[in-house]
Order: sequence, then structure tokens, then C-alpha cells
Amino acid sequence: MPVQIGVKSHNFTDPTGLLSDCHRRVEMFLGMLGAVADVIDHPVTADTSRLLDSALRYFVQAAPKHTADEEESLFPRLRQIRDPEIVAAFSRMEKLEEEHRWAAPLHDQIERLGTRYLSTGSLSDAETTQFRTAVASLASMYKQHISVEDELIFPLAARMLSETEKTEIANEMADRRKVRLITELS
Repeated sequence: MPVQIGVKSHNFTDPTGLLSDCHRRVEMFLGMLGAVADVIDHPVTADTSRLLDSALRYFVQAAPKHTADEEESLFPRLRQIRDPEIVAAFSRMEKLEEEHRWAAPLHDQIERLGTRYLSTGSLSDAETTQFRTAVASLASMYKQHISVEDELIFPLAARMLSETEKTEIANEMADRRKVRLITELS
């Protein structure tokens, strides 16, 4: 079931808007992980279990699709545009891709420790510290990462990509989610 945050939500006719909406979900689920990190040194409760399970599922199932949307659909098309603004943004895109790779082991660690916490009801002191450190590191990285994408990359893409390219991106995003677009995009 899709999660909608706030009043405004985009659809596949606005792929960069939809990507930005995904960032609101990333922030929400990072907040859930942060809330769990605050109490993970206590036995698991029903509320903690629900929050952690939701966040873990999101980062395992949905987040990789968002990364693919950027790295397989959006960034390659931007790199094909020979405009000075986009060329200047290339180094930022490369850093964003590096951050995706840097975050992967932290996500794995949070998944492993979070799953252990859910199954056993507690973590050792060392595991608690590892979980908290991983969550804090991800939250710090994503704050900057999301800011660059929302304030630089996505607005640039919205201005510079053709309607055809936006439609292609939208179709690829829908395919990743196994969603059929109801109307023909033009």
C-alpha cells in the first residue's frame, strides 16, 4: 500500500515530483528508525515492533526502487544533455551514486540487527550501539543527500528533460513497481 505524506502528492506524470515525494517517505521511515534507536536498549514493545517492522520493510522493498529510478532512469538521461548547468551537476550526481553505495552496508546492518531485535526482543550492548550508530549515520547522510536532489537535481531535471524523456522515466518507474499507467502520457 503506497504511503502518502502531507497534502500534495505527485503521480507518474511528474516523475521528479514523485521522486521528491519518495524522499518524504525516506525521512518518515528514518524518523521511525530514530525513534526505535532511542528505545532499542529496552525490551521490544508492540509499538516498537510495529515501527521497526514498517521501516525495515520500506528500506528493503521500496528504497531500492527509488535508487534504481535515479541511477537507471534519471541520471543517465541527464548525463546525455550537454548543457552547462547539467554538466556542472555531474560531479554532484556521481557523489549521490557513491552515497547510495555507501549506505547499502548500513542498511544491511540495520536490517540484520533490527530483525534480531524483533525476533529475540533485545540486543546486546554492542549491537545496540551498532544499531544507533548506523541509524545516525544514515540520517545524517540522507539529510544532505535529499537536500541536493530536491534542491538541485530534481528541479534541473524537471526543466531540462523533454516530455518524452519524462514519460520514459515514468514508465520505467511504474514498471519497477509493477504498476500499469492508466492514461497514456504525452
